[in-house]
Amino acid sequence: MRINEDTLLEGSKVVLVPYSTEHVPRYHQWMTSAELQKLTASEPLTLEQEYDMQKSWREDEDKCTFIVLDKQRWTDPSISEEECMVGDVNLFLTDPSDLSLAELEIMIAEPSYRGRGFGKEVTCMMMHYGINKLGIKKFEVKIGSDNRISIEMFKKLRFKELSVSEVFQEVTLGLTVSKASWKELLGSTDSMQQREYGKTRDSRHGAETAP
Repeated sequence: MRINEDTLLEGSKVVLVPYSTEHVPRYHQWMTSAELQKLTASEPLTLEQEYDMQKSWREDEDKCTFIVLDKQRWTDPSISEEECMVGDVNLFLTDPSDLSLAELEIMIAEPSYRGRGFGKEVTCMMMHYGINKLGIKKFEVKIGSDNRISIEMFKKLRFKELSVSEVFQEVTLGLTVSKASWKELLGSTDSMQQREYGKTRDSRHGAETAP
């Protein structure tokens, strides 16, 4: 989805940036992990296929994705953006007849960043963006039945259980945005800032090369 191709979202712990070709090698490395393949219900791809996938994420009108960066590392211009990557977050428009419905998918790929509040902040920021910029009013998530930590996190964010699939061993949770949940979400993202990705990236690179 091209709507976010020049959008950077900055929170207190994370920075969300568009998924670009420079992120593909690190992403491809992540997805060689059997654990992440299971968590994301993904099949391993070749590097060339991963570049094709990145292109589709950028261009397809039913997909919106950001790469999750560690803000603390990102503020150091001597550290490349690829080295700051910790995961990704996606929105899928799953029903062409209802563009207000989106499936939310979040992956904190680096194990050392799990259980530290990164997932919650990323989720809230992506929901804020989805509501405010894409007109999303209903969110759904599909989570492996044994992933109790993620299930509890979404339940704390007011998501309700919609169904359980024994075949796929996953739980589907959903949230219809209300005034109360929107107000709560605004409180969780009050420090979020939106900036132009290109200008921010260029200034960061300039700081890196300055004497």
